[in-house]
Amino acid sequence: MWGKIKRLFVIKTRFEASLIIYALALGCIERGLAYVDRFPGSGGYVLMAACTGAVFLGGAKIFDALRYEREMAAAQAIDNTATTD
Repeated sequence: MWGKIKRLFVIKTRFEASLIIYALALGCIERGLAYVDRFPGSGGYVLMAACTGAVFLGGAKIFDALRYEREMAAAQAIDNTATTD
């Protein structure tokens, strides 16, 4: 039961990762616009750029983690077939 619920919160594909990154980007732009509104001038734009930069870094890390997990699963599959022979 808990395993099925836990599985809902695991990112399995690049499409799911893209949806999550898109949602993060929407929130970041909203927050960035609030910063520009609250801190007019270059300070607000710097904070907005920091928000968008955080999404770029987080998105890259999510994609890297997916690639790492896929490579580890492939290596385990190869290792399992080598030990059974």
